[in-house]
Amino acid sequence: MSSPQIVWLRRDLRLADQPAFHAAASAGPVIPVYVLDDATAGNRKLGGASRWWLHGSLAALARDLETHGSRLILRRGDSAAEIAKLAKETGADTVHALRHYEPWWRKAEEALARTIDLHLYDGNYLMPPGAVLGTSGNPLRIYTPFARALMRALHPSDPLPAPKLSGPKHWPGSDDLADWALLPSKPDWAGGMREAWEPGEGAAYDALAAFLDHADKYEAQRNLPSIEGSSRLSPRLHWGEISPRQVWHALEGKRGVGADTFRGEVIWRDFAQNLIAQFPDYPEESYREPFRAFPWRDPEQDKAAAADLAAWQQGRTGYPIVDAGMRQLWTTGWMHNRVRMIAASFLIKHLLIDWRLGERWFWDTLVDADYGNNAVNWQWVAGSGVDSSQFTRIMAPLTQSPKFDAAGYIREWVPELAELSDSEIHDPADLLRPRNYPAKLIGHQEARERALEAYRRIR
Repeated sequence: MSSPQIVWLRRDLRLADQPAFHAAASAGPVIPVYVLDDATAGNRKLGGASRWWLHGSLAALARDLETHGSRLILRRGDSAAEIAKLAKETGADTVHALRHYEPWWRKAEEALARTIDLHLYDGNYLMPPGAVLGTSGNPLRIYTPFARALMRALHPSDPLPAPKLSGPKHWPGSDDLADWALLPSKPDWAGGMREAWEPGEGAAYDALAAFLDHADKYEAQRNLPSIEGSSRLSPRLHWGEISPRQVWHALEGKRGVGADTFRGEVIWRDFAQNLIAQFPDYPEESYREPFRAFPWRDPEQDKAAAADLAAWQQGRTGYPIVDAGMRQLWTTGWMHNRVRMIAASFLIKHLLIDWRLGERWFWDTLVDADYGNNAVNWQWVAGSGVDSSQFTRIMAPLTQSPKFDAAGYIREWVPELAELSDSEIHDPADLLRPRNYPAKLIGHQEARERALEAYRRIR
């Protein structure tokens, strides 16, 4: 009998179109393992919302494996050490895994490869980061030429089916998922997440099928937070419950601007990871050097800035569309994409608070918190990124809200304002503002002038 083959799982929690599973299954009995490794990630250990999703996704994968005559082994600790220990326990001499590009995972892969035969495969992106090059042969740093080059080079093969699995003669011991305490209990703040989401590979396929029904309307509806116009696939793709290749093939036959716009969003995910591969510390440092001297208001030193940051986090800024987004985020672990940009711009430019504090809040509260996407999007809004909007593009929440018909969205998430008319709800006059809804932290024009003055100081 062939020696057992370990499949090391991370953000690739699926059976279909999972090259590591296929390679392992063709070589011998398969031992799938997930290691909860907070130490290796350092200050990038999973946030609260991510831990909630991880619990559900692991539980779903464990059930799926059981239907295939297999089981999921859970361990906790340093990934490289735990995988090496498991190999000794089971007699496995090979580990199969999808390649990851976050800096801590790259270090873990290097450490593990020094102790055992580690086979790495690509499967989390349309093309491996670093594979899309410009005419000079260098990696691209701007989205539009990157997208064009990827489309020219992209020839995705058909997705792989779920493999036939066999198990070892003797299964190794496993942690109990409940003992990891990934779910909040005191207090249990995840009720809104349970209502909004069902993690797992099967649920990911259902979400994709639901999106395909209105993919042709994506371009027209994706910016309207009051309707279900987005795909809501971001956490599914982040956790690897579905692969980008599966999504891409599912879009075959879908023509028109809606499907093409969504393809562009899938490519943006590749683009973000491409930047992280080039600049591993991108979430920690402004790319454009002048922004490293930006005069941010420091919540640790300035009580007013601390109060403003807390108001933003709690959805109490006095700007209805910003508050609706921040409350949706806290309740469901997700925020509508257009509103993410508005809320991020508000923190950075209206409140003059460092984009990294916003990125960290999103890291803890998003179920799709992604090292690449999160940082690239925040630096794009701040104007500090390698490819970004200009800092002087200051989104006006009071204009954006009616422009994108956010009245229904505000009524859902800011119920204090639910009785106001569509013409009043975006910017309630003082006489109409309910007592339990706060006044604006700062007026838009005052905030704009303050932000532009701060920007002039670093130019």
